[in-house]
Amino acid sequence: MTERDIPQGYDPKEFEPFAVTVDLAVFTVREALLHVLLVRRGQAPFAGAWALPGGFVLPRESAERAALRELAEEAGLSESLASGLHLEQLRTYSDPDRDPRMRVVSVAFAALVPDLPEPRGGGDAAEAQWLPVSRELEHSLAFDHGRILADARQRIGDKLEYTALAMEFCPPEFTLGELQGVYETVWGVALDRPNFRRKVLATAGFVEPVGGAPRRTGGRGKPAALYRAGAARVLHPPLLRPSVASTAEVHC
Repeated sequence: MTERDIPQGYDPKEFEPFAVTVDLAVFTVREALLHVLLVRRGQAPFAGAWALPGGFVLPRESAERAALRELAEEAGLSESLASGLHLEQLRTYSDPDRDPRMRVVSVAFAALVPDLPEPRGGGDAAEAQWLPVSRELEHSLAFDHGRILADARQRIGDKLEYTALAMEFCPPEFTLGELQGVYETVWGVALDRPNFRRKVLATAGFVEPVGGAPRRTGGRGKPAALYRAGAARVLHPPLLRPSVASTAEVHC
C-alpha cells in the first residue's frame, strides 16, 4: 500500500491499537485418555499457571505462521514437525478484558494428532507437558484458555462424527473395539458395542475387513475380526454422539 492508497483525512491514530495473538489446543490420545499440550507460564501475568501454547503475531506474519512458530518455540517441537501438523482455525476470542496487559484479540487453532514426542518448554514457557483433559483442568488454565480448550474439545468431537479422523489413532489393522475406544476417549462417553458395530459397518467406505485369523483382545471373549481404514474420509451417515443422537435411540 502506498500513500496514494490511503483515503484523504484518514488517521489511524484515531483507533485504539490492540495486539493479535494465537492460541493452540493440540490434542492426542495417550493410554486411553485424551491429552492436551500445555505450557507452564514462566512470566507474568499468570506466572506458574498452565496455559495453551501461543503468543503474539509478529508485524509481518500471518496467524497460521505464528501458530506454527509458537508451537515450535514453546513446546520445543522441531520446525519441520510443527509445520507438518494440520491446524484447524477454531474461532476468534475478543473479549476486551481477556488479557490484563492490554486489549488482545486471539485467533485459536485446534488439532487432534497422533502421539507426538515429549515436548520441552522454550521461549517464555517454563515447561511443556501432555496433560489429561478434565473439567478441573479447564477451570485452572490462564487467561480464557479454559473456554478455548472446551470449545476445541467440542470441535474435535464434532469432527469424529463426520470424518474418518479416528483412524489415525488405530494400528493399520484394528478391531472394532479398538476403534470404539478412540471414540469413547475423545467423546468421554461409553458407547453400546453392538450399536456402534452396526453403525460402523453400515457406513460406506469407513472400514474394510482384513482376511486372516481374528485377533484375541485383552478380554476373555472370542478373538475379534480385524479391519483396516476404508477409502471414505467423510462419513455418510455420520456417527452421532449420544448427546445429539435421535431420541428414539438409547445408545450411540
